[in-house]
Amino acid sequence: MGFRIQNNIAAMNAQRNLGISDAGLSKSLERLSSGYRINSAKDDAAGLAISQSFRADIASVKVAQRNISEANALLQTAEGAMNSVADILTRMKELATQAASANVGTNISKVSDEYDTLVAEIDRIANSTKYANTNLTDGTFSAGNTTSSWNSVSNIYDVNVSNAATGSYTVAYSATTNELSITKGTVTETVTLSDAGGTAGQVTFSQLGISFRYTGAMVADTLGAALDTAELSVSAGSTAAFQIGYQKNSQSQLGVSIDSIKTTALGVAAGDISTAAKAYDALATIDSAISTLASSRAEIGAYQNRLAYAASNLAITLENFTAAESTIRDVDMASEMTSFTKNQILVQAGTAMLAQANAVPQQVLSLLKS
Repeated sequence: MGFRIQNNIAAMNAQRNLGISDAGLSKSLERLSSGYRINSAKDDAAGLAISQSFRADIASVKVAQRNISEANALLQTAEGAMNSVADILTRMKELATQAASANVGTNISKVSDEYDTLVAEIDRIANSTKYANTNLTDGTFSAGNTTSSWNSVSNIYDVNVSNAATGSYTVAYSATTNELSITKGTVTETVTLSDAGGTAGQVTFSQLGISFRYTGAMVADTLGAALDTAELSVSAGSTAAFQIGYQKNSQSQLGVSIDSIKTTALGVAAGDISTAAKAYDALATIDSAISTLASSRAEIGAYQNRLAYAASNLAITLENFTAAESTIRDVDMASEMTSFTKNQILVQAGTAMLAQANAVPQQVLSLLKS
């Protein structure tokens, strides 16, 4: 057995192992106190990168869920306005039915006054229904491209050019054949117009991506001449879309268009019931308006149903992402507690052994005794 006092190899060995055990104990304390297996890049650089990506997606999914809730609130606001207008149209039909009967006599003026007031109230609701200071039911809340050139033409509404190419179009109408043609570049599409006869309908230029609805009072020649005179131009509009996903792609957005509920769009702007004959004619116009409004409400319902499915899918996505991120980053408390206990014992034992190793050189003094 050799005794050396310049270098205590046993103490150095004990100190090195004590340092390893102490580092392990500190790491276990960090993980147990934070709840994370990965607290810095040195713990697991690849795992940290994947975990960070998941956390960013999880945060975005939560925002998308809030977007859906607010989108539902917006749609409910618009649907509430439409419900009020539906009640007004019902009352207007009651008044028209009353005015169309000979027994109303000279009181028809009073009935007509109430009717006119209700017409004005519809426009007030359409122009004042807003969400976050954004108009909803005046025809300006739409997705995709827009046009204003045909919006002032009588007896048509809901002019949809969201999928049409931007730029100017050439419009031509033939009173002989009742054919309305629209040309863009080398593409020409033609449809045949016919008098509405009290029934509202829709005209679609599917190839060009243009459509519009007409009221029951539409007369083919009158409308065709008006459209021929009014130049059609399409411009890129502000997109009315809800961000219902966490990525940048078309599937993560829901484009929404809310129909106008103005009296011009519903076809009741020009009507009156000042005479029994006019009141009789107004019955068909009001029925058409009720049908048009019902279609608009159905579209709102379709949007709300899609939002409900999107919310359900996001909830599942959030659960899966959270589970995946937890698997990568979170610490296994049972396993880490076992490691902590082991390192704690090793630190205690290492401290004791270091003390013993430091005491060994003291035995050299016994050799120096005389």
